[in-house]
Amino acid sequence: MVGMRKSAILRIRIITAGVLFLSLILIGRLYHIQIAQHDLFYERAQRQYVHTVHDLYSRGAIYFSTKNDEKVSAATVQSGYLLSIDPSRIEDAEGTYTAINTVYPLERDIFLLRAGKKERTYYEIATELTAEQADAIAALDLQGVQLYRDKWRYYPGGDLASRVVGFVGHTADTDALTGRYGLERYYEDVLTREGSRISVNFFAEIFSNLGSVIFDTTEARTGDIVTTIEPTVARMLDRELARTQEEWSSTLTGGIIINPKTGAIYAMNLVPTFDLNNRVGATIEDFKNPLVEDVYEMGSIIKPLTMAAGLDSGAVSPSTTYYDSGTLEMDTFTIGNYDGRGRGTVDMQEVLNQSLNTGVAFIVKTMGKGAFQTYFKNLKLGSETGIDLPNETYGLVSNLNVTNRDIEAATASFGQGIALTPIATVRALSTLGNGGKLVTPHIVKRIEYQDGTVKDVQFPEGDAVFSEETSTTISRMLTTVVDDALRNGNVKLENYSIAAKTGTAQIADHVNGGYYDDRYLHSFFGYFPSYDPEFLVFLYTVEPKQVRYASETLTDPFMEIAKFLINYYNVPPDR
Repeated sequence: MVGMRKSAILRIRIITAGVLFLSLILIGRLYHIQIAQHDLFYERAQRQYVHTVHDLYSRGAIYFSTKNDEKVSAATVQSGYLLSIDPSRIEDAEGTYTAINTVYPLERDIFLLRAGKKERTYYEIATELTAEQADAIAALDLQGVQLYRDKWRYYPGGDLASRVVGFVGHTADTDALTGRYGLERYYEDVLTREGSRISVNFFAEIFSNLGSVIFDTTEARTGDIVTTIEPTVARMLDRELARTQEEWSSTLTGGIIINPKTGAIYAMNLVPTFDLNNRVGATIEDFKNPLVEDVYEMGSIIKPLTMAAGLDSGAVSPSTTYYDSGTLEMDTFTIGNYDGRGRGTVDMQEVLNQSLNTGVAFIVKTMGKGAFQTYFKNLKLGSETGIDLPNETYGLVSNLNVTNRDIEAATASFGQGIALTPIATVRALSTLGNGGKLVTPHIVKRIEYQDGTVKDVQFPEGDAVFSEETSTTISRMLTTVVDDALRNGNVKLENYSIAAKTGTAQIADHVNGGYYDDRYLHSFFGYFPSYDPEFLVFLYTVEPKQVRYASETLTDPFMEIAKFLINYYNVPPDR
């Protein structure tokens, strides 16, 4: 009897444990469905019981983040209504059109054409109606007119950082909406809701496939992305770019604001721009992002990289002098300063102050073109940076491989003969202020998955190209450029150090060879505070009209941006 009692107690305990185990599973699954996956199941319910024309649209969100790490919507899904008609049931097409048009403007001819096709039972007339518009149309009680719940992609910022955010669209081989440009495309696998695993019948799933409930790890890892783009900073950058573009009638003007120590991008865009919600009139060229997809000969903003290479190799110091005759003969070519004038005996600081082509060519000759080419290759000017945007292209730096002539290395030293993407240029220039290390420029800082987990996007520490001592020295020299040479020192800030350099490059004539005499690319970069920079600002404008030098076009917008960032982020004075 005692043995039977013990056996019964054991069986009861096993059964009780099993019931408790299943209860825990059920409770966990209920939490998963009712809390963690509430939005997905609510959406499925809407698809099943409300909308009968097509599945309601769903997609992960994109967020900007403020300086206090508060999320601001950059791309979301908006709810509203779709308006359709059943031509076979419409008896008074003109009257129906007039009634609807009082609430929602329609093209009369198109409406009447569709309403006249009596063999059809369904035509979509308008999308993205608000609840107020839908209520007003519903109150008209028009025969043959239907309203359906709908959802669509919406961009609250309009044109804010448009080339970075990108948009969704139809592909050539499918009706599905997918990311076509920018972050929408790059993070398609995260943002898409297609293939998400939603249980329609909870109990059927539990008891037909218990193992998958407990151990299933195949559910799509979809979610929202949170970017480093600061919306107030981005709006300010867009405003300065637009002003520059308008003032100088340029063909294109762009800019990047980045943390040179981490690679986090606070703002990035170009003008002309476009409204992400209304792309009528925009072209494919408008949708591209030349900051990562196009290459340019950058001109004199490359000179600080040459100077840093010379300093780092020990070939020159800030006090090293050379005799500047104004021109140099090299491999049957003549290179000269921007104005053709010689300055006599000058030191390396004056090479940067006066932007002397002969000076950086002297550095290459002194250190040896092989060593110079190695430094520039280590800066990875011809490689992708790894930025999380689509279609990044390579720089054209084959001139850095030429060993039997000197002219290619000499012209590369002042930013001609090699063509770089703006983002690769920014990564290289960041080494000057951050202690000499390459960073990975990036837009997204974390992914918030639908299952409630959060992934902080990590980037490996880059290679060191220059020493910290070189970084400090070149930063001091570039600060002197701002304090003494840029606009004769009239734009310097008394309480803040800024390291900066302008660049004016001739634009290559790809049809006839050589360079245009009257077409230029202006560029400007600067970082601050000079010796522990929080911001690096890069600007460029293509073919500005009736102006020659970048100091005329880009100094003012750069200084406006610098002052704004200092005030907005409450940067403490450093001098």
